Amino acid sequence: MQNQREWWSAAHHADRRPILLARNRIQAALRTHLAGEDFVEVDPACLQISPGNETHLHAFGTKAIGNDGLPHRMYLHTSPEFAMKKLLAAGESRIHTFAHVWRNRERGALHSPEFTMLEWYRVEQDYTTLMADCLRFLQLAAQAAGASQLQFRGARCDPFALPERLSVAEAMQRHAGVDLLSTVQADGTADRAALACQAAAAGVRVDDTDTWSDVFSRLLADRVEPHLGHGRPTLLDRYPVVEAALARPCADDPREAERFELYACGVELANGFGELTDPEEQRRRLTAEMEEKARLYGERYPLDEDFLCALAHMPDASGCAMGFDRLVMLATGVSRIDSVMWTPVAAPN
Repeated sequence: MQNQREWWSAAHHADRRPILLARNRIQAALRTHLAGEDFVEVDPACLQISPGNETHLHAFGTKAIGNDGLPHRMYLHTSPEFAMKKLLAAGESRIHTFAHVWRNRERGALHSPEFTMLEWYRVEQDYTTLMADCLRFLQLAAQAAGASQLQFRGARCDPFALPERLSVAEAMQRHAGVDLLSTVQADGTADRAALACQAAAAGVRVDDTDTWSDVFSRLLADRVEPHLGHGRPTLLDRYPVVEAALARPCADDPREAERFELYACGVELANGFGELTDPEEQRRRLTAEMEEKARLYGERYPLDEDFLCALAHMPDASGCAMGFDRLVMLATGVSRIDSVMWTPVAAPN
Protein backbone atom coordinates (compact mmCIF):
# COMPACT_ATOMS: atom_id res chain seq x y z
CA MET A 1 0.00 0.00 0.00
CA GLN A 2 1.18 3.54 -0.68
CA ASN A 3 1.91 5.97 2.13
CA GLN A 4 -1.19 5.73 4.31
CA ARG A 5 -1.42 9.53 4.50
CA GLU A 6 -2.07 9.55 0.73
CA TRP A 7 -5.12 7.27 0.73
CA TRP A 8 -7.22 10.35 0.04
CA SER A 9 -5.40 11.21 -3.21
CA ALA A 10 -7.71 10.89 -6.22
CA ALA A 11 -5.45 8.43 -8.03
CA HIS A 12 -5.01 6.20 -4.99
CA HIS A 13 -8.70 6.28 -4.17
CA ALA A 14 -9.56 5.29 -7.75
CA ASP A 15 -7.39 2.18 -7.30
CA ARG A 16 -8.99 1.34 -3.95
CA ARG A 17 -12.59 2.10 -4.85
CA PRO A 18 -13.48 -1.27 -6.49
CA ILE A 19 -12.40 -3.06 -3.30
CA LEU A 20 -14.39 -0.67 -1.13
CA LEU A 21 -17.50 -1.16 -3.25
CA ALA A 22 -17.00 -4.93 -2.92
CA ARG A 23 -16.91 -4.40 0.84
CA ASN A 24 -20.31 -2.71 0.64
CA ARG A 25 -21.73 -5.55 -1.45
CA ILE A 26 -20.46 -8.13 1.02
CA GLN A 27 -21.95 -6.26 3.97
CA ALA A 28 -25.28 -5.91 2.15
CA ALA A 29 -25.31 -9.64 1.33
CA LEU A 30 -24.67 -10.59 4.95
CA ARG A 31 -27.31 -8.18 6.21
CA THR A 32 -29.87 -9.59 3.77
CA HIS A 33 -29.05 -13.13 4.82
CA LEU A 34 -29.29 -12.34 8.53
CA ALA A 35 -32.60 -10.54 8.04
CA GLY A 36 -33.90 -13.63 6.24
CA GLU A 37 -32.92 -15.64 9.32
CA ASP A 38 -35.02 -13.30 11.51
CA PHE A 39 -32.07 -11.52 13.09
CA VAL A 40 -32.53 -8.03 14.47
CA GLU A 41 -29.65 -5.64 13.84
CA VAL A 42 -28.66 -3.77 16.99
CA ASP A 43 -26.28 -0.88 17.64
CA PRO A 44 -24.49 -1.29 20.99
CA ALA A 45 -22.88 1.75 22.62
CA CYS A 46 -19.12 1.82 22.14
CA LEU A 47 -18.32 3.75 25.32
CA GLN A 48 -18.38 1.36 28.26
CA ILE A 49 -17.45 1.03 31.94
CA SER A 50 -15.41 -2.06 31.04
CA PRO A 51 -13.91 -2.62 27.59
CA GLY A 52 -13.69 -6.39 28.08
CA ASN A 53 -11.48 -8.47 30.36
CA GLU A 54 -9.04 -10.50 28.30
CA THR A 55 -5.42 -10.46 29.41
CA HIS A 56 -3.84 -9.59 26.08
CA LEU A 57 -6.48 -7.20 24.70
CA HIS A 58 -5.61 -3.56 25.32
CA ALA A 59 -8.25 -0.86 25.35
CA PHE A 60 -8.39 2.84 24.55
CA GLY A 61 -9.34 4.70 27.72
CA THR A 62 -10.92 8.11 28.15
CA LYS A 63 -12.58 10.26 30.80
CA ALA A 64 -16.25 11.12 30.75
CA ILE A 65 -17.06 14.37 32.55
CA GLY A 66 -20.31 13.95 34.46
CA ASN A 67 -22.89 16.56 35.32
CA ASP A 68 -21.02 16.93 38.60
CA GLY A 69 -17.99 18.13 36.64
CA LEU A 70 -15.91 15.19 37.81
CA PRO A 71 -14.03 12.82 35.48
CA HIS A 72 -15.11 9.17 35.33
CA ARG A 73 -12.91 6.54 33.68
CA MET A 74 -14.48 4.86 30.64
CA TYR A 75 -13.29 2.85 27.65
CA LEU A 76 -14.00 2.19 23.99
CA HIS A 77 -15.06 -1.44 23.85
CA THR A 78 -12.80 -4.16 22.46
CA SER A 79 -15.95 -6.15 21.66
CA PRO A 80 -19.72 -5.52 21.87
CA GLU A 81 -20.14 -8.84 23.69
CA PHE A 82 -21.13 -7.61 27.15
CA ALA A 83 -23.73 -5.19 25.77
CA MET A 84 -25.24 -7.77 23.42
CA LYS A 85 -25.58 -10.37 26.16
CA LYS A 86 -27.48 -7.80 28.21
CA LEU A 87 -29.90 -7.59 25.27
CA LEU A 88 -30.31 -11.37 25.38
CA ALA A 89 -31.14 -11.10 29.08
CA ALA A 90 -33.66 -8.40 28.14
CA GLY A 91 -35.50 -10.82 25.85
CA GLU A 92 -33.91 -10.59 22.40
CA SER A 93 -33.34 -13.98 20.77
CA ARG A 94 -31.51 -13.39 17.47
CA ILE A 95 -29.36 -10.29 17.20
CA HIS A 96 -26.38 -9.12 15.20
CA THR A 97 -24.27 -6.01 14.82
CA PHE A 98 -21.55 -4.59 12.59
CA ALA A 99 -19.71 -2.87 15.42
CA HIS A 100 -16.67 -0.64 15.32
CA VAL A 101 -14.29 -1.89 18.01
CA TRP A 102 -10.96 -0.62 19.28
CA ARG A 103 -7.87 -2.54 20.35
CA ASN A 104 -4.69 -0.78 21.36
CA ARG A 105 -1.18 -2.08 20.61
CA GLU A 106 -2.49 -3.74 17.43
CA ARG A 107 -1.35 -2.63 13.99
CA GLY A 108 -0.15 -4.70 11.04
CA ALA A 109 -1.24 -6.46 7.87
CA LEU A 110 -4.15 -8.15 9.68
CA HIS A 111 -4.63 -5.72 12.55
CA SER A 112 -5.92 -2.17 12.87
CA PRO A 113 -6.49 -0.22 16.11
CA GLU A 114 -10.08 0.33 14.94
CA PHE A 115 -11.91 -2.28 12.88
CA THR A 116 -15.36 -3.71 12.19
CA MET A 117 -16.61 -6.81 13.98
CA LEU A 118 -19.65 -8.78 12.89
CA GLU A 119 -21.10 -10.33 16.04
CA TRP A 120 -24.27 -12.40 16.29
CA TYR A 121 -26.19 -14.50 18.84
CA ARG A 122 -28.77 -17.28 18.69
CA VAL A 123 -30.81 -18.16 21.78
CA GLU A 124 -31.54 -21.83 22.49
CA GLN A 125 -29.37 -23.02 19.60
CA ASP A 126 -26.22 -25.13 19.73
CA TYR A 127 -22.91 -23.49 18.94
CA THR A 128 -22.46 -25.77 15.96
CA THR A 129 -25.22 -23.73 14.28
CA LEU A 130 -22.79 -20.81 14.32
CA MET A 131 -20.28 -22.91 12.41
CA ALA A 132 -22.82 -23.24 9.61
CA ASP A 133 -23.40 -19.47 9.77
CA CYS A 134 -19.66 -18.85 9.40
CA LEU A 135 -19.35 -21.10 6.38
CA ARG A 136 -22.35 -19.44 4.73
CA PHE A 137 -20.78 -16.01 5.30
CA LEU A 138 -17.62 -17.15 3.52
CA GLN A 139 -19.69 -18.20 0.52
CA LEU A 140 -21.75 -15.01 0.46
CA ALA A 141 -18.62 -12.88 0.67
CA ALA A 142 -16.98 -14.68 -2.24
CA GLN A 143 -20.14 -14.40 -4.35
CA ALA A 144 -20.57 -10.70 -3.60
CA ALA A 145 -16.94 -10.05 -4.52
CA GLY A 146 -17.18 -12.12 -7.71
CA ALA A 147 -14.52 -14.53 -6.46
CA SER A 148 -14.42 -18.30 -6.76
CA GLN A 149 -11.81 -18.63 -3.99
CA LEU A 150 -10.60 -16.76 -0.94
CA GLN A 151 -6.99 -15.63 -1.15
CA PHE A 152 -4.29 -14.24 1.13
CA ARG A 153 -0.62 -13.87 0.19
CA GLY A 154 -0.57 -16.85 -2.14
CA ALA A 155 -2.75 -19.08 0.05
CA ARG A 156 -6.13 -20.17 -1.31
CA CYS A 157 -9.33 -21.54 0.20
CA ASP A 158 -12.47 -22.76 -1.54
CA PRO A 159 -15.39 -21.45 0.56
CA PHE A 160 -17.73 -23.95 -1.10
CA ALA A 161 -15.59 -26.99 -0.21
CA LEU A 162 -16.50 -29.38 2.60
CA PRO A 163 -14.82 -27.85 5.67
CA GLU A 164 -12.29 -29.51 7.91
CA ARG A 165 -13.39 -29.74 11.53
CA LEU A 166 -11.03 -30.90 14.23
CA SER A 167 -10.57 -30.30 17.93
CA VAL A 168 -7.66 -28.30 19.28
CA ALA A 169 -6.35 -31.48 20.90
CA GLU A 170 -6.47 -33.31 17.54
CA ALA A 171 -4.72 -30.41 15.81
CA MET A 172 -1.98 -30.30 18.45
CA GLN A 173 -1.39 -34.04 18.11
CA ARG A 174 -1.39 -33.91 14.31
CA HIS A 175 0.80 -30.85 13.78
CA ALA A 176 2.97 -30.75 16.90
CA GLY A 177 2.92 -34.27 18.36
CA VAL A 178 1.55 -32.85 21.63
CA ASP A 179 -0.94 -34.66 23.91
CA LEU A 180 -2.70 -31.48 25.04
CA LEU A 181 -5.47 -32.93 27.21
CA SER A 182 -2.98 -34.87 29.32
CA THR A 183 -1.93 -31.47 30.71
CA VAL A 184 -5.46 -30.21 31.52
CA GLN A 185 -7.69 -31.06 34.47
CA ALA A 186 -11.49 -30.90 34.55
CA ASP A 187 -11.41 -28.15 37.19
CA GLY A 188 -9.48 -25.87 34.83
CA THR A 189 -6.05 -26.35 36.38
CA ALA A 190 -3.22 -27.13 33.98
CA ASP A 191 0.21 -28.76 34.19
CA ARG A 192 2.56 -26.11 32.85
CA ALA A 193 5.68 -28.27 33.21
CA ALA A 194 4.17 -31.16 31.24
CA LEU A 195 3.10 -28.92 28.36
CA ALA A 196 6.44 -27.09 28.35
CA CYS A 197 8.27 -30.41 28.11
CA GLN A 198 6.18 -31.51 25.13
CA ALA A 199 6.56 -28.12 23.45
CA ALA A 200 10.33 -28.22 23.80
CA ALA A 201 10.35 -31.71 22.29
CA ALA A 202 8.36 -30.28 19.35
CA GLY A 203 11.04 -27.63 18.84
CA VAL A 204 9.01 -24.74 20.20
CA ARG A 205 10.79 -22.15 22.34
CA VAL A 206 9.78 -22.13 26.00
CA ASP A 207 10.87 -19.47 28.50
CA ASP A 208 11.11 -20.01 32.24
CA THR A 209 8.53 -17.28 32.81
CA ASP A 210 5.96 -18.76 30.40
CA THR A 211 2.62 -19.84 31.83
CA TRP A 212 0.65 -22.81 30.49
CA SER A 213 -1.34 -20.39 28.35
CA ASP A 214 1.83 -18.80 26.97
CA VAL A 215 3.15 -22.20 25.88
CA PHE A 216 -0.23 -23.15 24.44
CA SER A 217 -0.44 -19.92 22.43
CA ARG A 218 3.05 -20.38 21.01
CA LEU A 219 2.30 -23.97 19.99
CA LEU A 220 -0.91 -22.83 18.34
CA ALA A 221 0.74 -19.96 16.47
CA ASP A 222 3.93 -21.76 15.45
CA ARG A 223 2.80 -25.32 14.79
CA VAL A 224 -0.96 -25.38 14.19
CA GLU A 225 -2.32 -22.18 12.63
CA PRO A 226 -0.02 -22.22 9.56
CA HIS A 227 -1.75 -25.47 8.48
CA LEU A 228 -5.35 -24.30 8.83
CA GLY A 229 -7.79 -23.21 6.15
CA HIS A 230 -5.74 -24.16 3.11
CA GLY A 231 -7.81 -25.45 0.22
CA ARG A 232 -10.91 -25.56 2.40
CA PRO A 233 -12.11 -23.79 5.58
CA THR A 234 -11.04 -25.18 8.95
CA LEU A 235 -13.21 -25.16 12.07
CA LEU A 236 -10.86 -25.52 15.05
CA ASP A 237 -13.18 -26.80 17.75
CA ARG A 238 -13.25 -27.67 21.48
CA TYR A 239 -10.65 -25.38 23.01
CA PRO A 240 -9.14 -26.52 26.32
CA VAL A 241 -11.18 -25.17 29.22
CA VAL A 242 -8.14 -23.16 30.35
CA GLU A 243 -8.71 -21.08 27.20
CA ALA A 244 -12.52 -21.12 27.40
CA ALA A 245 -12.88 -17.33 27.84
CA LEU A 246 -16.68 -16.88 27.93
CA ALA A 247 -17.57 -20.39 26.72
CA ARG A 248 -19.15 -23.19 28.75
CA PRO A 249 -17.46 -26.58 29.27
CA CYS A 250 -18.33 -29.46 26.94
CA ALA A 251 -20.90 -31.83 28.43
CA ASP A 252 -18.94 -34.95 27.47
CA ASP A 253 -15.49 -33.75 28.62
CA PRO A 254 -15.13 -30.83 31.06
CA ARG A 255 -11.47 -30.45 30.07
CA GLU A 256 -12.73 -28.92 26.82
CA ALA A 257 -15.02 -25.98 26.11
CA GLU A 258 -17.67 -25.18 23.51
CA ARG A 259 -15.42 -22.77 21.65
CA PHE A 260 -14.33 -22.81 18.02
CA GLU A 261 -12.40 -20.60 15.62
CA LEU A 262 -12.78 -20.38 11.85
CA TYR A 263 -9.71 -20.28 9.59
CA ALA A 264 -9.28 -19.64 5.88
CA CYS A 265 -5.93 -19.23 4.10
CA GLY A 266 -4.17 -19.57 7.47
CA VAL A 267 -6.05 -16.51 8.77
CA GLU A 268 -8.27 -16.58 11.85
CA LEU A 269 -11.65 -15.10 10.91
CA ALA A 270 -14.11 -15.90 13.68
CA ASN A 271 -14.37 -16.98 17.31
CA GLY A 272 -17.58 -18.69 18.50
CA PHE A 273 -18.91 -19.92 21.87
CA GLY A 274 -21.59 -21.95 23.46
CA GLU A 275 -22.07 -19.19 26.00
CA LEU A 276 -21.32 -19.53 29.70
CA THR A 277 -24.28 -18.30 31.78
CA ASP A 278 -22.91 -18.98 35.28
CA PRO A 279 -22.14 -15.52 36.72
CA GLU A 280 -19.91 -16.81 39.52
CA GLU A 281 -17.76 -18.89 37.19
CA GLN A 282 -17.62 -15.97 34.76
CA ARG A 283 -16.53 -13.64 37.56
CA ARG A 284 -13.79 -16.07 38.54
CA ARG A 285 -12.49 -16.26 34.98
CA LEU A 286 -12.57 -12.51 34.36
CA THR A 287 -10.89 -11.80 37.69
CA ALA A 288 -8.13 -14.28 36.85
CA GLU A 289 -7.67 -12.60 33.47
CA MET A 290 -7.27 -9.21 35.13
CA GLU A 291 -4.82 -10.60 37.68
CA GLU A 292 -2.68 -11.86 34.83
CA LYS A 293 -3.01 -8.54 33.00
CA ALA A 294 -1.84 -6.70 36.09
CA ARG A 295 1.14 -9.05 36.39
CA LEU A 296 2.18 -8.68 32.76
CA TYR A 297 1.20 -5.12 31.89
CA GLY A 298 0.72 -3.33 35.19
CA GLU A 299 -2.94 -2.45 34.55
CA ARG A 300 -6.38 -3.93 34.93
CA TYR A 301 -9.87 -3.03 33.74
CA PRO A 302 -12.98 -3.01 35.95
CA LEU A 303 -15.50 -5.80 35.74
CA ASP A 304 -18.88 -4.90 34.26
CA GLU A 305 -21.12 -5.66 37.22
CA ASP A 306 -24.25 -5.06 35.12
CA PHE A 307 -23.06 -7.73 32.72
CA LEU A 308 -22.47 -10.23 35.51
CA CYS A 309 -25.89 -9.46 36.95
CA ALA A 310 -27.54 -9.83 33.53
CA LEU A 311 -25.75 -13.14 32.95
CA ALA A 312 -27.90 -14.77 35.63
CA HIS A 313 -30.98 -13.88 33.54
CA MET A 314 -29.53 -14.75 30.14
CA PRO A 315 -31.01 -17.81 28.40
CA ASP A 316 -28.87 -20.54 26.87
CA ALA A 317 -27.33 -19.08 23.74
CA SER A 318 -24.48 -19.30 21.29
CA GLY A 319 -22.55 -16.35 19.94
CA CYS A 320 -19.82 -15.61 17.43
CA ALA A 321 -17.58 -12.70 16.45
CA MET A 322 -16.09 -12.40 12.94
CA GLY A 323 -13.46 -9.94 11.76
CA PHE A 324 -15.43 -8.35 8.94
CA ASP A 325 -12.46 -6.51 7.45
CA ARG A 326 -10.49 -9.76 7.27
CA LEU A 327 -13.39 -11.46 5.52
CA VAL A 328 -13.38 -8.67 2.91
CA MET A 329 -9.61 -8.99 2.57
CA LEU A 330 -9.82 -12.67 1.71
CA ALA A 331 -12.77 -12.23 -0.65
CA THR A 332 -10.97 -9.47 -2.58
CA GLY A 333 -7.48 -10.99 -2.34
CA VAL A 334 -5.70 -7.97 -0.83
CA SER A 335 -2.81 -8.34 1.59
CA ARG A 336 -3.39 -5.49 4.08
CA ILE A 337 -6.38 -4.57 6.22
CA ASP A 338 -5.96 -0.86 5.40
CA SER A 339 -6.86 -1.67 1.79
CA VAL A 340 -10.45 -2.59 2.70
CA MET A 341 -11.14 0.38 4.98
CA TRP A 342 -12.85 3.44 3.54
CA THR A 343 -10.68 5.68 5.74
CA PRO A 344 -7.70 3.84 7.28
CA VAL A 345 -6.71 4.74 10.83
CA ALA A 346 -3.90 7.30 10.79
CA ALA A 347 -0.59 6.21 12.27
CA PRO A 348 0.82 8.45 15.03
CA ASN A 349 3.76 10.60 13.96
